[in-house]
Amino acid sequence: MPIFDYRFTVAAPLEAVSAFHFQTGILKALTPPLMIMQVHRFDPLANGSIGEFTMWMGPIPVRWVAEHSEVSQTGFIDTQIQGPMKSWKHTHRFNHVTPDLTEVHEHIEIAHHSGLRGLWSRILFPRPALIALFTYRCWATRRAVKRAATTKFP
Repeated sequence: MPIFDYRFTVAAPLEAVSAFHFQTGILKALTPPLMIMQVHRFDPLANGSIGEFTMWMGPIPVRWVAEHSEVSQTGFIDTQIQGPMKSWKHTHRFNHVTPDLTEVHEHIEIAHHSGLRGLWSRILFPRPALIALFTYRCWATRRAVKRAATTKFP
């Protein structure tokens, strides 16, 4: 099973990074501008909550349904219950480094289907594409958390 790990730090307390990830509009905020994301349902983050969306990979719609579990202030897991992969388990962890520095650790366990269906998911989600996606998410998280801090504390 392929594993993808990505870590970055945010110059903010763990509580601020966690609060950002608990927003219901988070998926759109973390989607690169060239990727079209149509959100059909996104429950407030809690154990058993559902996110349902379609990602447009160029002209091709990719439907996805994920369920959240192990939700706490220090992270959560989203598990694909319907989508392009045989399985996809994405663990988000927020680790306190200092009072004003938080590490975000993204850990994804992926299993592809066999045959043509597996080839399809490998083409859609190669490692370089995941690196690009999470590099964007790093930038978007840092920017949004910084903006929230300056808005609350001018």
